[in-house]
Amino acid sequence: MLEREILEKASDALRGCLDRVPFLKIRDIEREPLLQGLRPDFVIRTELSGGEWSIVVEVKASGQPRIARAAMEQLRVYCQTIPNCYPLFLAPYISASTAKLCEREGIGYLDLAGNCRLSFGQVYIEQRGKDNPFSEKRELRSLYSPKAERILRVFLTSPLRTWRVQELAGEADVSLGLVSKVKRILEDREWLDTQSSGFQLADPQKALEEWARKYHYSKHRTYDCYAFISGSELEAQIAAVAEEGAIRVAFTGFSAAVRYAPAVRYRRAMVYVGSDAAAFVQRLGIKQVPSGANLTLIEPYDVGVFYGAKILDGIPIASPVQTYLDLMSQKARGEEAAAAILEEVLKLQW
Repeated sequence: MLEREILEKASDALRGCLDRVPFLKIRDIEREPLLQGLRPDFVIRTELSGGEWSIVVEVKASGQPRIARAAMEQLRVYCQTIPNCYPLFLAPYISASTAKLCEREGIGYLDLAGNCRLSFGQVYIEQRGKDNPFSEKRELRSLYSPKAERILRVFLTSPLRTWRVQELAGEADVSLGLVSKVKRILEDREWLDTQSSGFQLADPQKALEEWARKYHYSKHRTYDCYAFISGSELEAQIAAVAEEGAIRVAFTGFSAAVRYAPAVRYRRAMVYVGSDAAAFVQRLGIKQVPSGANLTLIEPYDVGVFYGAKILDGIPIASPVQTYLDLMSQKARGEEAAAAILEEVLKLQW
C-alpha cells in the first residue's frame, strides 16, 4: 500500500478513533502543517476538560519495527516544538511486536485495521486483535519464495555464523540481489543482528516459527504408496536403491524425527526424491495406493529441501530445520514431534 493512499485514509481513521471519546472535541485536523521548519503528516488539535492537546502524527507505508523506530525519532523532534504534544504512529497495519515497542516508548499508534492505543490527558483508547486487511503479499512472496527459503535454511542451519551478502548468496545458491532483498525485509522486522563483520539472525526460533506458519507442504508433489516391508527395513531398502541409481534422497517427517528424537513412533515413512518420483516408484517395485499407505515419496518444489541433510543410522536424513517444517504441517502428533526436535536439537544449536 503506497504512502499517499494511507494519507488519504488516515484523516478518517484518526477522526473515527477520537470520536469514541465523548468528552474530547476535535478543533481541527491539519495535513502537513509547517511547524518551525518541520512538516509532520498531521497535527490534530483537541480540547479536553483539562486543557488542549495536539496530536502529532507520522504516517508510514509499513508498520514493521525498524520503520516504526524511525517514525518515533521524527515524532520526538516534532513534539519538542509543540506544547501538550502527544506523538502518534500510523501505518496500514501494526503488528503486536511494533505495538509493544510503541507502548514501551510512550508513543501512541493507530492502524487502518482499527488496532490502536492512545493515552494522554484523561484519554485512554486501546484495541487489538484486528486482522491485517492489507496483507503484505509482495513482501511475503519475496521472503517465502522457493529460492528465498534457501536463504532462511542457511540462516537457521548456522544461526551463530556471521554472514556477508556474497558469502550467503554462494552458500544458498541464489543471486546477490535476492539476498539483499531478503536482508532488507529481515532488517525491517528487526530479525537481524548487524555488526561490522556482517549479519546474523537475532532470534532463530521466532523466524522458524513464523516460517512454519507460512510453509506450504502441499506445494510438493507426493506419491502415497504401500510396500510389503515397513519401518527401518523399508527405509534402508530405499536408501540402497537410491544409492545404486545415484538418486538424491532425504528422509523427512517421522522417518527423520525418530533419528533426532528417538521417542517418536510412526507408521509411514516419508522421503524426498531429487528426481522423477514416479519413476522411483517403479524402480522400487511398489504401487501407489489411495489409502493405507506406509510410504510417501515427495518430489520437492525446490532442491533447497536437501540443504543441511546428513547421514544417520546409515540413511540420508533431512536437516532438523526441514524436518521441523514438514512435521508442523502434519498437525497433532506431527506438531508434538516438531516440538521435540525444537527442544532437543535446534535450541541446543542456537
